[in-house]
This record gives sequence, C-alpha cells and structure tokens, in this order.
Amino acid sequence: MQVGYQFEPVQREEVTHSQLVRYAGASGDFNPIHTVVPFAEEAGLGGVIAHGMLIKGFVGQAIGSWFSVKDPLKFSSRFKAMTRPGERITVKGRVIGEQDDRWLCEAAAVNETGEVKVQSFFEIRK
Repeated sequence: MQVGYQFEPVQREEVTHSQLVRYAGASGDFNPIHTVVPFAEEAGLGGVIAHGMLIKGFVGQAIGSWFSVKDPLKFSSRFKAMTRPGERITVKGRVIGEQDDRWLCEAAAVNETGEVKVQSFFEIRK
C-alpha cells in the first residue's frame, strides 16, 4: 500500500424507511424525525432522515472489509448532509499519508450524485 492507494468502493443497498425503524430500535434513538413522516415534515425536513450514526456505521463496515479488525487505531467522522430513504450510499476510501507505524486514511459515504453524507478519517496499523 502507498499514499494515494484507493480502496475498493463498498456499495450499500437503498436506505429504506423500515431500516430506519429497525435502527431506531437497535440504537435506542427514537427521535421521530427518523421514523415518523408527518413529524419530520412538520419539522421542515420534507420527510424522515436517516440517523447519522447509521451512515457512519456504513463507513465502519467498509473499513472492516478493507482491514482486519485488529488494525484500526483511530476513527473519526463529520456529518455533512442528510440521508433520506431511497438513496444508495457508496463508501469510498484512500490512503492520504503515513506516519511511522500507521497509514493515515480517509473515507466518505456518498450518494448516487456524489453528495458527501459522512466524511471520516482513520488510522491503520501498518
């Protein structure tokens, strides 16, 4: 591996409303903007939006497919845009640097139009 190396993109199935309901139950985050369409519409969101941590979880799963579970050292993310049911998310990543015994990497969860939903940075043991 070297700086600039791009990992194989990981494509997810379309985000569904029932997936958001299941994630609410699993995470304990029952904020109705994620599951109740009329509430989310009243809040000015135009419908329900995915939990940010669900989309960050997609990034974590991709990292787990690129490396052994013992290799990650750090993982941080910034939420950039809302994700809605019907969107298909792809996680892309690449090596952006190296430091002593670790690779410095970035990953992004993007939709079909290239809109970044979650931007992540992570460090991997060499």
